[in-house]
Amino acid sequence: MAAPAAQAQETWNMQSTYPGSLTQLGTLGVRTAEHITRITDGAITVEFHEPGGIVPALEVFDAVGTGAVEAGWSTPGFWAGRVPALQLLASVPFGPQAGEYLAWVKFGGGRELFDELWEPHNVKSIHCAIIAPEAAGWFRQPIETVEDFEGLTMRFFGLGALVMEKMGVSTQLLAPGDIFPALELGAIDGAEFSMPAIDLNLGFYQVAQHYYFPGWHQQSTLLDLMINLDVWESLDESTQFKIETVCNANIAYGLAEGEALQYGAIAELEERGVTIHTFSDEILEALEAAWLEVADEQAAADPDFARVYESYSAFRENYSRWGELGYLR
Repeated sequence: MAAPAAQAQETWNMQSTYPGSLTQLGTLGVRTAEHITRITDGAITVEFHEPGGIVPALEVFDAVGTGAVEAGWSTPGFWAGRVPALQLLASVPFGPQAGEYLAWVKFGGGRELFDELWEPHNVKSIHCAIIAPEAAGWFRQPIETVEDFEGLTMRFFGLGALVMEKMGVSTQLLAPGDIFPALELGAIDGAEFSMPAIDLNLGFYQVAQHYYFPGWHQQSTLLDLMINLDVWESLDESTQFKIETVCNANIAYGLAEGEALQYGAIAELEERGVTIHTFSDEILEALEAAWLEVADEQAAADPDFARVYESYSAFRENYSRWGELGYLR
């Protein structure tokens, strides 16, 4: 007997945590919605909704799980308060570049752990994009020593925020649209958000002139398509395969696009008076030591974090031999 087809003319509401116009973070979500609609010949029409269109951005987790919306577009790192281990499947301080990260997710056990973490919340989530390294952040004043972090207030995301707190920084997780006014008004002293092409789009150079690299906290960032698990399981295997195919294609597209966009963005930022800095070895060593403390603390506090971190760390240790031999440094 032939497998049943997906319901004809089914419409999915996809609530995004990012504006659709935002370079990569939003545009790759819009692309995903359009391509699912196309690949299913309209049997599933996916409607992309701007943040707050149906529910606020940081309520997407519950909205997808309860079926208030069929799908969501986000990064797993937003849900640290609900499932801390998801952060390891979004971005990791001093973590791998895209090739190694994807290798662990797809062939080293990360994918299976991701499914296990989401299943109790009635969500099927599929990694659907990976973007280039972020910058280390924007600062109103130069950061020349480890001590310069002490007492600052910053917008910071995910596990990196916990590292910054160990450096004496007070952190806040602000939505993209709230970062510029907070910097402009002096409510925060600095902010990290994303890669140069995205930061340029948001205009941070107008209110902070010191831009630091490398993005130690997010060398790679995974984005995901969240689907209500009941909705996912109602689909036939062919339709599930098509959706997964869209996401795999979107990963390749987004990675290439992200790498292509950065040099032009950096040149434009410099033309606009931004000073590009790199953190000293001393600062990076202090940040990495703080990260290792954070990782140990998170693993001790949460069994799921511990087992995901163990899988991630074992893969990286095994991969390191290939990384040393195979790549120029």
